[in-house]
Amino acid sequence: MSLERNSEEIKLKKVFGFNHFRDDQWETIKRILNGERVLLIEKTGFGKSLCYQYPAAQFYGITVIFSPLIALMRDQVKFLNSIGLPTKTINSNQDDQENIRILEEAKKGKIKILYVAPERQKNYDWIEASRSLNISMVVIDEAHCISVWGHDFRPAYRRIINLIKLLPGNFPVLATTATATKRVEEDIKKQIGRDIISIRGNLMRDNFKLKVINVKNEDEKMIWLGQNIPKTEGTGLIYCGTVADTEIYSAWLQFLGINAIAYNGRLDAESRKHIEIGLIENKYKCVVSTNALGMGIDKPDIRFIYHTQVPQSPIHYYQEIGRAGRDGKTAELGLFFNSQKDLDLPKAFIEGAKPSLDKYNRIIEILKKDRLGIQGVVKEVNLKQTHVKVILEDLIDQGIINETKVGSSNKYDYKYGAPDIDTKSFEELKRLKLKELDDLISFLNTKTCRMKFLCEYLGDEDVDNCGKCDSDTKNYEIIKVDGTWLKKLAEFRETYFPLLEVETKTSSIINGRAASYYGISNVGQAIHRSKYENGGDFPEFLLNLTIKAYKKYFYKLKIDLVIFVPSTESGDLVRNFTQKFCQRLNLAFSEGLKKTRHTHPQKKFESGILKRDNINGAFVYENPGSIEGKNIMVLDDIFDSGATIKEIGRYLTGLGAEKIIPLVIAKTVGGDI
Repeated sequence: MSLERNSEEIKLKKVFGFNHFRDDQWETIKRILNGERVLLIEKTGFGKSLCYQYPAAQFYGITVIFSPLIALMRDQVKFLNSIGLPTKTINSNQDDQENIRILEEAKKGKIKILYVAPERQKNYDWIEASRSLNISMVVIDEAHCISVWGHDFRPAYRRIINLIKLLPGNFPVLATTATATKRVEEDIKKQIGRDIISIRGNLMRDNFKLKVINVKNEDEKMIWLGQNIPKTEGTGLIYCGTVADTEIYSAWLQFLGINAIAYNGRLDAESRKHIEIGLIENKYKCVVSTNALGMGIDKPDIRFIYHTQVPQSPIHYYQEIGRAGRDGKTAELGLFFNSQKDLDLPKAFIEGAKPSLDKYNRIIEILKKDRLGIQGVVKEVNLKQTHVKVILEDLIDQGIINETKVGSSNKYDYKYGAPDIDTKSFEELKRLKLKELDDLISFLNTKTCRMKFLCEYLGDEDVDNCGKCDSDTKNYEIIKVDGTWLKKLAEFRETYFPLLEVETKTSSIINGRAASYYGISNVGQAIHRSKYENGGDFPEFLLNLTIKAYKKYFYKLKIDLVIFVPSTESGDLVRNFTQKFCQRLNLAFSEGLKKTRHTHPQKKFESGILKRDNINGAFVYENPGSIEGKNIMVLDDIFDSGATIKEIGRYLTGLGAEKIIPLVIAKTVGGDI
């Protein structure tokens, strides 16, 4: 089909309001309209979405776009509907009835563009409906997720490939990504097949000012941000490696009077949406987040991004900073590096990406005995549900187990005569990821242009020095720490008390507080000495800190009774601590909460299901009639998953407690990775 760029740009202006295509956009669109398959590799902010939205407006049928980015779906659905292109999305944030209703509309031809989360490929309603849709084009957004060599591989993308392979050879398919090495590019092309061609753009972001900020400890990171965020133009992001760090850094900036807020995957969908909208509308100076935020956020004027934790690879870093300065104006990008200590977390993520061979074999042996659903597998093998999902997907891919629909759920069983599990690919992938981390270290230490390093790493070798990074300007950051800032940090740490999120609709328990985090202070060391090294009662400074937490959050709340969690392995430590707490505050102390049976230490269990089972129905109060209508404070030493506190809250609610208020000495960082 012969296409004239000028005539197509007239249509572009009429529908989308743009005067012209960029050259790579036009090349991509021309091929898609001719029924070809294209892999488009372009930097963030280039306008990749137009390369599928424009053809979708021209095609007669429906365009299906597979994307993991719910924020992007939401923003683009709103925009496309506003210009007269009927667009909907199907994802897990919507209830089943809404998703089914949208599928019915799609089958009737009432929808032009349909965004679908890749995981829906396992959903029965989607599988059935997709056979009835008049599909004109398939788009795979974030296509690097197809490849195990990509930085964000998702098994659900394999199912999209299965769909693609069923399509005719002249059926248009577009795969897009901002981050693909040459190896990932070739892997994507091999999987999509059918003479797919690559269009690779220039990855240079010449409005970026990159710098690496060498620090000796976490204090220096926090102090530098406190000194510099107020002086930095506009709004931006601070990326952290753990949920705990998002809370700590945002609280620190708030302590300094900076309008910051924490964002992470543990927030509910409505809270995440509220923060995303607030970021777009510049309601915050900065959002402190894990890398859960950013992909798909339609905000062109992010002026700065600072990383408090090094990413796993240069690819991860390029993608995350790509969210800044999409309007072409200057953006500040800073990456903190604390010698080898900052490498522990990315190494842990790499090592934990694939569970051990022993865990695979445990699941195989269980499924040889019985067909089970995912929760049944979790209970039998005592593994985290996230690990079980990874293992099940791998075993399905290798033809070792079957997945079948039984009623409304999926069941898994062993395929007798199946081959032995092949771990060579796992080991090769781990070696690659560790090599990429080494490459990230090279980026941190390079004295050459940092932007050029990233572009060449991603396969764009036709770039010059940016002239703006610290290596090019030789303007390296020096952190100045004085007594005033150290005093501010000390004051903050004595007034920051981590939140315990335990509230439920079916319980009278309210969110509580911890005096500190276990893994990032001397609090954890002191608790460990008392519990495991015969160090005697918990020291006085822990009591003082816990009392401060109480006075900050619960002092005005009438407390009728203070109870403690009966110990599994701490003897009388928590009892004695609670008694001293009550004596100091003149509160009523009770030893009435008892265990009805032996329970195991919760740290024995990886699975949240087994943690709940371990303490389900394990508590009783000796004088149950005295609880009704009372506000009960519950003290413990360590809060991890929260299963124990929630179970006590459930039990006391049943006895008629008005409020149950949890207070602990320390919250583990492990629960907030």
